[in-house]
Amino acid sequence: MSYCVHVLYDGYSKMENGKMRANCSCTLIKGPNNMIVDTMTAWDKEKLLSGLDSSGVSCDDIAYAVGTHGHSDHLGNLNLFTKAKHIVGFTVSYGDEFFIHPFETGEAFKIDDSLQVIPTPGHTSADVSVVVKTKDLGTVVVAGDLFEREEDIADPSLWKYIAGSEDPESQEKHRNEVLLLADYIIPGHGPMFKVTSLMKETALGSAACNDK
Repeated sequence: MSYCVHVLYDGYSKMENGKMRANCSCTLIKGPNNMIVDTMTAWDKEKLLSGLDSSGVSCDDIAYAVGTHGHSDHLGNLNLFTKAKHIVGFTVSYGDEFFIHPFETGEAFKIDDSLQVIPTPGHTSADVSVVVKTKDLGTVVVAGDLFEREEDIADPSLWKYIAGSEDPESQEKHRNEVLLLADYIIPGHGPMFKVTSLMKETALGSAACNDK
């Protein structure tokens, strides 16, 4: 099955005049099961609709709408996608119907052979990430705030303290797993980045140390 990934908007987070300004990356995955991941804030409706229109997709074309976790800057426009099944953290629903899926045991929510939602808790206790196999980029992981932005690999304080982490040990474990899995990562608050061989080697070494 063939998928392509379109980052509609890069996320950001920055301090301005003593206040935090932030919005999430918003990603469209086009293919057999169209998916939108992280719908920005409630003030971004027109911006989101414009991004979808530029990609030739309407809200009703979306089969799955994902909020990687329960923070407001990632969930603001889920109500636009009433034809889609919603996955918000570990919760899967459609209308007033809720589906039991054991994310908490580590089980992925498999949509098809090329698209799945995996549990990656740490930033919050119920974070998820989307793993998509593409023809042009290889494996792309839309990671939400598992990664704040590429710079937090060299500076862990960005994800541990600036973004905040409910469970740093769990988050580090899942960060290493995603670095080993992905060719590209779309972080919660920065542009998509390529996973380098050095990143993978460091993640492998860290994972090995944690297993001892």
